[in-house]
Formats: sequence, structure tokens, C-alpha cells
Amino acid sequence: MEQKITIRNEEQKDWAVVEKITRQAFYNLYVPGCVEHYLVHIMREHEDFIPELDFVLELNGDVIGNIMYTKAKLTDENGCEKDILTFGPVSIHPAYQRMGYGKMLMEHSFQAAVQFGYDTIIIFGSPSNYVSRGFKSCKKYNVCIENGKYPAAMMVKELCSHALDGHRWVYQDSPVMAISEEEAERYDATLEPMEKTHLPCQEEFYILSRSFVEE
Repeated sequence: MEQKITIRNEEQKDWAVVEKITRQAFYNLYVPGCVEHYLVHIMREHEDFIPELDFVLELNGDVIGNIMYTKAKLTDENGCEKDILTFGPVSIHPAYQRMGYGKMLMEHSFQAAVQFGYDTIIIFGSPSNYVSRGFKSCKKYNVCIENGKYPAAMMVKELCSHALDGHRWVYQDSPVMAISEEEAERYDATLEPMEKTHLPCQEEFYILSRSFVEE
């Protein structure tokens, strides 16, 4: 059977299935349980959310993945601010992971981001998942967090070459990313029960998320 793949903007009718896919994709991946589906739940109402860059991927008419963007900003050594993007979660239903669908969603969203005038994306995640998509260490672009450190999990992609040249940048993401774990836990408890377990990948994420690239 020939597969029909469609990437389109998310609609309200997709909200429930997108949250369910996000929960299934992230549950027990980084910690026992997850909070990413709660982030999806609250992100759409936040002022930094960008509906034009909110996409779902349909396979033969069924939504199997999504990607969502919010605004973020960089501040240079002179105090000048630059509007940029961050995405996440990007989710593919577990039954369809490692088949290239996430790549399709990301590449589609990158092209759309350029059309809307953005030139930089910064994300936090496992480098092994993103370096093949053109992301590089934040240190290579002189982008740090507020304490001056360069997190190993923070990666930068220039959508336009040399967009960040000549400056030292401090990254600040949207306040919507500061999730209350207690509220996320309460929301998760209203959904279909899933078993929380401890997995080796959680220790890997713990190490990576607390590591920094040296000066």
C-alpha cells in the first residue's frame, strides 16, 4: 500500500491526539513519567507560542507526529535583543519512530521558519538526535546561558549563515518552558494510567543535562 504523508498546521481537532502522542513518546524517556504532554497542553495559550509553526504529520490520514515552536531570545554583549525560535516537543508515535518522520517534520518547519523571517533555532536535547539536522554545540556560536556556561545539551542551528557572527550571546527561553512539576503531575493523573518506570536512558539524560562544554 502506498503511504500518503501530509504535513499541515495543527487544528483544534488534533489537540487531544497530539497530547496523547506526546505522552506516549516521552513517558519514561528522561524521567519516570513525563511532563512534555502537559507543556503541549498549556503552550497553545501562551503569548510566545507560534501557531504558524505548529505542525502535525499525517500518515494515511492519521496524525502520528507533531512539532511546536515558541519564541525565545538572545541578548548580546551590548544588551541588544534578538528574537529567535525554540521547538519542542517534537513527537512521533512510538510505533513510527526511527523511520524518518521526525526528520520530515523538522525540515518542513525549518523552511517555514525562514519564510516567517527567523534565522536561528536553539534547542535542548540529545545531540545524537539533532546534529544530523544541522545543529551544533552552542559553544561554536558563542551562545551561553545566564551563568556564562555552555550546556552540552544546548544546540544551535543557523537558518541563515552567519546570523550570529561577531557577538557573544546569552540565551533565554520562553517562561512557558518553566513547567510546574506539581501541576504536570496533577494533569497526568487525570489521564489514562501509564506505568512509571526507571530506565537506563534516564541516567544518560541526567548526566547529559548537567554537563557543560568547557571554555
